[in-house]
Amino acid sequence: MRHGRILRLARTYRADLAWVVFVLANLAAMQLIPEWQTVPFLVIWISLTAVYGWRLWRLGSALATVLMITLVTGGLIGWQVLRGKQDLDYLAEVPLLALLFVVMVWHSRRRLAALEEMKRVSDHNVTLLEQQRQFLQDASHELGTPIAIALGHAELIERAATDNAIAADARIAVDELLRMRRLTSRLLLLASTDGPEFLRLTNVDVEEIVVEALRRWNHQPRRWSLGPLEETWVFGDADRLTLAIDALIENAVDHTEPGDRIELSACRDGDEVVLAVADEGSGIPASEVSRIFSRFSRIDVGRNREAGGFGLGLAIVKAIAQAHQGSVRVNSTLGKGSVFELRMPASKAVVESLPALDGRPAHR
Repeated sequence: MRHGRILRLARTYRADLAWVVFVLANLAAMQLIPEWQTVPFLVIWISLTAVYGWRLWRLGSALATVLMITLVTGGLIGWQVLRGKQDLDYLAEVPLLALLFVVMVWHSRRRLAALEEMKRVSDHNVTLLEQQRQFLQDASHELGTPIAIALGHAELIERAATDNAIAADARIAVDELLRMRRLTSRLLLLASTDGPEFLRLTNVDVEEIVVEALRRWNHQPRRWSLGPLEETWVFGDADRLTLAIDALIENAVDHTEPGDRIELSACRDGDEVVLAVADEGSGIPASEVSRIFSRFSRIDVGRNREAGGFGLGLAIVKAIAQAHQGSVRVNSTLGKGSVFELRMPASKAVVESLPALDGRPAHR
């Protein structure tokens, strides 16, 4: 049992033991071969620095080791100075090198402490994000049932009311409950963006998604139009992409007036598919463009409460774009409108099947 324990310790500390043997050999060289002068002495300190950088001994062990090396090498050099075999200046190198090593240990410990603190903060942030995600999921599920019950009763009151004032109040309640249901659905969606089942990937016809979106929204009193519409495909989730374009269209509707133009388009730009929604709305101040895709971000340029500013809709678009290895961007002029672009990698299988012109993929 004892023999096995000794072998395990020897395997664990074999690098340290090898270094001790190396140091003893150089100490012997310092004593037996004085004409080598500072070579063995410097080699000992260089090896100590290298071993510490690799092993990162505890502070107490490092200081004890440097003290031992200082005393042993200093003693040998002092003995050689007394015998007249070395100059007195040689002895001054011992405390200088020891001080340099201690300073290096101090900086290494500070850096190690900083890295440990960064890891602690990072782990804490990961825990907080997971708790936030779980809270959003739980809250969305818990709110769903009471909202559905309240919405059902409000709709019954609206239909059954004989008093116009009561019917109008019930209609307001229905609208607000519908708004709350959309909010909880979006919260649940955002909470699931990091989940492994967030996307169900297949080749998706982007042109078809744009056309279907226009059919769903053309009842809104806007001047609807189709811009460039090419045969474009992405390897993605059709349902999630539909949610993204609906969010962009909803944003355009909320921030335009009846009669304003809203244009949908889908085209190729190199290896990317660009799905765009352009409007003639109020536009976005330049100072706000960088934050409109953040969750719960809202800006105020005279928008009414029905429009509601920017909230979770654009954050969902960004999450869906990133899940598809893409991005979302906006070009906006205050008072003239905005163009939102959802950019995603084109489906490679479909790109390779398209005919080539002059060695380049053909755009349809």
